[in-house]
Amino acid sequence: QVQLVESGGGSVQAGGSLRLSCLASGFPVTSRCMGWFRQAPGKERDGTAFFASAGKTTYANSVKGRFTVSRDSTKNTLYLQMDSLKPEDTAIYYCAAGSADRCSVYNTWDWGQGTQVTVSS
Repeated sequence: QVQLVESGGGSVQAGGSLRLSCLASGFPVTSRCMGWFRQAPGKERDGTAFFASAGKTTYANSVKGRFTVSRDSTKNTLYLQMDSLKPEDTAIYYCAAGSADRCSVYNTWDWGQGTQVTVSS
């Protein structure tokens, strides 16, 4: 049974940093495309950062150069390091495990419960 548990959200001022963690169980994080999505109030859930099974990472243009996705296979955990945060980064952040090993193909997703990130100006 796939389980994803996010942690690390909170409130921070613009320019600050946060690191989100996603502890996975029921499968190895190295076996699937793993992703971070976010959903701001009144907006759709959007893909933010992805980590493919083979190690390739991809980012939304809005976070390139500021966010870094990584994984620790020994802890079966996915991370999202968020630096230079902006008020527009305010959202609920969700960890997701894809159905494929590559992120460049169609995936269906298993979701975590989400963690709130609030950035004040």
